[in-house]
Amino acid sequence: MYIKRHFRRIDLVVSLLLLFFCIILAKVIFTQLFSHNYLKNLSLRQHNLFLELEPKRGIIYDRNLNSLAINLACDSVYAVPKQIKDKEKTVNALAQVIDLDKDFLAKRIFSDKGFIWLERKLPDDKSRRVKSLGLKGIEFIKENKRSYPNSRLLSNVLGFAGLDNVGLEGLELYYNEYLKGRPGWCQILRDAKQNTVLYENLVNPVDGYDLVLTIDEVIQFVVEKELEEAFQKYHAKAATAIVMDPKTGEILAWATRPNYDLNNPSRTSQDERRNRGIADMFEPGSVFKTVTASAALEENKFSEADKIFCENGSYKIAGGHILHDHTSHGWLTFSEVIMQSSNIGVAKIAQTLGAQTLYKYIKNFGFGDKTGIDLFGEINGSIKDPRNWSKTSLYIIPFGQEVGVTALQLCREISVIANGGILVNPHLVSRIQDKNQQLIKEYAPGPVKRVISENTAKRMRGILARVVAEGTGVLAQVKDFPLAGKTGTAQKLEPNGTYSHNKFIATFIGFAPADEPKLAMVVMLDEPHPQYYGGVVAAPVFKNVSAFAVKYLQAKSYNLPEGQNEAN
Repeated sequence: MYIKRHFRRIDLVVSLLLLFFCIILAKVIFTQLFSHNYLKNLSLRQHNLFLELEPKRGIIYDRNLNSLAINLACDSVYAVPKQIKDKEKTVNALAQVIDLDKDFLAKRIFSDKGFIWLERKLPDDKSRRVKSLGLKGIEFIKENKRSYPNSRLLSNVLGFAGLDNVGLEGLELYYNEYLKGRPGWCQILRDAKQNTVLYENLVNPVDGYDLVLTIDEVIQFVVEKELEEAFQKYHAKAATAIVMDPKTGEILAWATRPNYDLNNPSRTSQDERRNRGIADMFEPGSVFKTVTASAALEENKFSEADKIFCENGSYKIAGGHILHDHTSHGWLTFSEVIMQSSNIGVAKIAQTLGAQTLYKYIKNFGFGDKTGIDLFGEINGSIKDPRNWSKTSLYIIPFGQEVGVTALQLCREISVIANGGILVNPHLVSRIQDKNQQLIKEYAPGPVKRVISENTAKRMRGILARVVAEGTGVLAQVKDFPLAGKTGTAQKLEPNGTYSHNKFIATFIGFAPADEPKLAMVVMLDEPHPQYYGGVVAAPVFKNVSAFAVKYLQAKSYNLPEGQNEAN
């Protein structure tokens, strides 16, 4: 009996051992077959951390390889929450140093993640202060922060890039695919206590390509200075100045007011960041008379000496409306109509041309269509088809009412007269290259089409030179060489559709020198006061920029190595 009981106990123990073994075996089999991937991933997460390595964004240079947008190495701080023992203390310490909200920090540091960003691309002083705390579980990685050495220079054209190496405005946005490069990956190996033991690159980042602009930093500085002075002096609401090579369409300078600090774009509004040279439409006023005059000469309707009676300053037109000149004139020659900027004289020239012919030349000069500039946000402007013209349209469109244009369109239009009659494509980038200056892509847009003959362009250059020498543009004169251009003073439209008597657009378009143009320029000020005439407000900006830029460009061409083209 005793032996029987003994064997039963042995059987029970063996059975229990077998059952325990079977349970363990089943657990092992289940773990291997069904939990393998989960446990493997858990182990990898505990011992391996994968970080994206940001590539260096391409540098943006001016035409002389002066840096306009660069990258600065800086620290980004992240947390490994599992390594942080006293999380409350860590939150309090960080909140005092990097000025982050305590609730934001607590939410991140009290999480159970193995990695979480706290702040990207810290300023150097903040980074040093965080490092001095010596906090366990708070670590750093090097990244590149976009920086703009000249702060506000060319701001509304350059635009800026965000923290994630993505262009958000201007050229930074338009050429983002070339500038941004491709990210790489880094593996961080950690021991059982989550201490970093090894950094290992898996995929190296590929840096972005560099942009070489057509902008000349020296001319840009001068334009910014002169436009700022006029903007402040005449208390303008906004202002734009664009300088272009009339033969190639290369933009040499482009300034806008208001502008903003590219290194602190978050402190500005969308209105301040807007590029008004392509995004704002306005009635051009008398600068538009250059289109009407060019069309009349090209169609052989008038010669420079033909006389036009300007009705002594008051001219009754269709619908009982009356046209006025700012100064009363009797008989004026064709040239004098443009020199003295007679609305009545130009209206009579347009009557001879007819609506369809005038419309054809307006379109041929590029109005009503985008210029194709390499920036986002360009508008077409507004040019009505003659079928939709009113009874007064043919009288007032010739001097810039009932049409909407951009500053860049005006700069391209005056370039047609300056370069001998060819419409060109404005552009801001001359080439894209890699870090070894190997060419990736080159931009050299050719002429779009011929608008007027070389002879007509030459005759118009002579008339516009007289505008500056003895007409409404005398304040644009310089001593050393002749300039050519046209003034414009346009009344702004009120919300009710009537023309304002105290809000104006002051404009000057021109080129320099008058006989062999090296640059074309538009200057526009929105609502200047108390002075508001284009010849008073905008012409001096053109004068001062031209006086410097022409000599500067001539000196540069003299100093070029033999056989090298200035446009390159």
